[in-house]
Amino acid sequence: MGKAIILFGHGSRDPLWRLPMEAVAARVRTAQPGVPVRCAYLELNEPSLGAACDELVAAGATTLTVVPMFLGTGRHAREDLPVLVREVEARHPGVTVALRRSVGEDDRVLDLVARIALE
Repeated sequence: MGKAIILFGHGSRDPLWRLPMEAVAARVRTAQPGVPVRCAYLELNEPSLGAACDELVAAGATTLTVVPMFLGTGRHAREDLPVLVREVEARHPGVTVALRRSVGEDDRVLDLVARIALE
């Protein structure tokens, strides 16, 4: 398998909250059918980041790319997420875990949001 992608979000009690993340995951699967993608959550939803990583590693992933699905880098992305990534790295020493910046820090996302706001 090699590479896998994990879209990481906060989580919510509202089941509709997950729909945009799952839509992104579906688009990634369509664009790259050979690259597994999972959604994972900090709290209130399953799977956790650790569980999603464990599943992908068991299936053969050697590189995990974690994409924080946050508009900004608050405490969860800045403090909690790096701790969770280090825990995954400790459990899977032969696996590379690449932690990306929050999607909201990407100028392409900010440009798109601005265009949407102007419509």
